[in-house]
Amino acid sequence: MQGYDSASYGDAFAEVYDEWYGDVSDVPSTVAALTRLAAACADAPIVELGVGTGRLAIPLAEAVRPQPVIGIDSSRAMLDRLRINQLPTGGAGGTVDARLGDMVDDIPLGPLSVVFVAFNTFFNLGTRERQQACFDMVASRLASGGCFVIEAAVPDETATTGSHVEVRTIAADRVVLSIARYDAGSALAEGQFVEFTEAGGIRLRPWSVRYAAPDELDQMAAAAGLVLRDRWEEFGGHPYTVDSLRHVSVYTASSHPTS
Repeated sequence: MQGYDSASYGDAFAEVYDEWYGDVSDVPSTVAALTRLAAACADAPIVELGVGTGRLAIPLAEAVRPQPVIGIDSSRAMLDRLRINQLPTGGAGGTVDARLGDMVDDIPLGPLSVVFVAFNTFFNLGTRERQQACFDMVASRLASGGCFVIEAAVPDETATTGSHVEVRTIAADRVVLSIARYDAGSALAEGQFVEFTEAGGIRLRPWSVRYAAPDELDQMAAAAGLVLRDRWEEFGGHPYTVDSLRHVSVYTASSHPTS
């Protein structure tokens, strides 16, 4: 998408993210699962890539304190919203260390206990090469026994190249249209949410992803020296099946492949 960069999504969605996506997944079960995983390396930091407004990182920091939680995001607008959201909970030891940075180049040196990327955020890395680079960098930063956790949708194998327009929201003073196009050959999808309001006129919220099926993610993990330790349908631990529409994949160093 012309003019789109790593901060475009966050800058466009920060003001509405909590309203639109605050309940996109089960926060308590996610925090509980990540807390269990992080316990194996309790002295090492946890890192969320694409931390956004802190939907997960803020309650996680409260659950694991004093174990550090670092949140990386390329959007200042998202991090500003995270800091506002954190104000009511900002007690000593339960605060997210929010850092402006890239999901590949700015991962802390480590050793790290858990690096996780939630709900399709990994796909914001727009090429196979950048996605592989993320796996490689995480693998080099994990502590012994640490893990890399990806939560994502399972792509529709029947999807075809094309475009569509649909109504997301309609109200007396507001209409939001979803405009998207897909390229099955390159596994790219991009679009705009176009918001029309009586008071504010037109607001554009662009997005762009390069999606990957679970088996492709496994290949990237293997190339980075990681192996699949667990795969669930969601953080609550429901078993992953061929009919699952989403997955949580837990990767660890090949020398620590078992639970």
